[in-house]
Amino acid sequence: MQLSEILTTSCTRCDETVSSKKRVLETISQLAANQLPDFEPYQLLESLLAREKVGSTGIGNGIAIPHGRLPNASKAVAVLITLEKAIDFDAIDNRDVDIFVALFVPEHSCQEHLNTLQNIAKLFSDKKMLKQVRKCHDTLALYNLIQQAS
Repeated sequence: MQLSEILTTSCTRCDETVSSKKRVLETISQLAANQLPDFEPYQLLESLLAREKVGSTGIGNGIAIPHGRLPNASKAVAVLITLEKAIDFDAIDNRDVDIFVALFVPEHSCQEHLNTLQNIAKLFSDKKMLKQVRKCHDTLALYNLIQQAS
C-alpha cells in the first residue's frame, strides 16, 4: 500500500513545535484517533511505545517511521508530521529527527504492514523528495507533495 492511499489532510502537519519523543508520539496518536474512532489516543500511543521499546523507529537521515499494530482495526492510517526543529529520537545514525511518518495497521495485516513500511522507506530515501518535504511550510502543500509522489 502506498502512503498516498492512507494519508489524509487531517493527519498531515507541517512545522509542528514539539520538544520530545513522547510529545511527538502523543501528537501522532491524537491525529490518528480522528481517523480511527474505535480507538482512544492513549491506545494508539501505547501501540507506538510498545514498538519503540523493541528499538527506535528512527531510520536515519532525520526520518522516523513509528508504527503500531491495532487489534480489531478495520483499516490502515498514516500520519505525517514535520517539525520546525528536529528532536532526539534515538535514531540509528544518532541524528535528530524532523520528519515523522507514522503508521497504524490492523494486527492481522502483517504482509501489508511490511509492504507499506517498505514503500514509505523507499519514498523517503529519495534525497530530492526529502529536500522538497523539508522546504514545505504549508500543511496542504506537504499533503499534495505526498499525493503526487506516491
